[in-house]
Amino acid sequence: MSTSPIRLVRRIRFSSGHRYWDVAKSEAENRAKYGRWASPFNHGHNYVLDVGVEGMLDPRTGMVVNIKRVDDVLKDHIVAQFDQKSINDEVEAFKSKSVTLENLLTYFGAILTQPGVLPPQVQLATLRLEETHDLYGEWSLSTNTMTLTRSYEFAAAHRLHVPQLSEEENVRLFGKCNHISGHGHNYILEVSVSGEVDPLTGMMVDLMELDRIVNEEIVDRYDHKFLNIDIPEFKESPTTSECIAQEVFNRLDRALPVRLSRVRLFETARSYFEVESAS
Repeated sequence: MSTSPIRLVRRIRFSSGHRYWDVAKSEAENRAKYGRWASPFNHGHNYVLDVGVEGMLDPRTGMVVNIKRVDDVLKDHIVAQFDQKSINDEVEAFKSKSVTLENLLTYFGAILTQPGVLPPQVQLATLRLEETHDLYGEWSLSTNTMTLTRSYEFAAAHRLHVPQLSEEENVRLFGKCNHISGHGHNYILEVSVSGEVDPLTGMMVDLMELDRIVNEEIVDRYDHKFLNIDIPEFKESPTTSECIAQEVFNRLDRALPVRLSRVRLFETARSYFEVESAS
């Protein structure tokens, strides 16, 4: 029998309101601090939280832990505290702290690593908190790292063709994807960054700046383009999703003001290509 720990991931959902506004600061100071998200009024999210716990398999029960016990912990310590609440006003820890994904992940991690909170046979391993369909954060206990992921979309055409190969070799290698007129995809690009969380804003990166750079470097350059013809870096390079993902990583790695930890390029709903930072 394996002696390696097994990870169980349990998903919960809660709906909460919050605002990016510090009542101790002026309107100008708040807008400088929070940018376009600054408002004295609440907005809300349907949060999705994935909690990963690890433990050894109990040969008697065939389980790592009874899921009902994990559910009870998450219901009592997170859902009851946050669901249908105005976080700034009703959760004590956030009355003087920005309600960001980064701060929420840190808070949930602190709760779930307190002695006696989780069942004794498991420990917290990972957290993933989704705020919207295009923004989520992840935290790992083993590496003590946090990442923030933003999603983007662009539509582009390409032809799978290697100029150095013969026409016959290209057809054998790529089949109908080698058709001279090309074909297109609605690509989904996930950009994950990591770094230190600014204690003033509670954010590791200015999302407006992240969006500006990704749009400038990738989305606006590639959207509604025939990659083989319109994009210089692909005129002599295959436009496989592997090559596109690597080029996207290289361009963003040079341009972003924070550490780029990963890019994922979804070509279709069934497949994506991932490039991670080597360090």
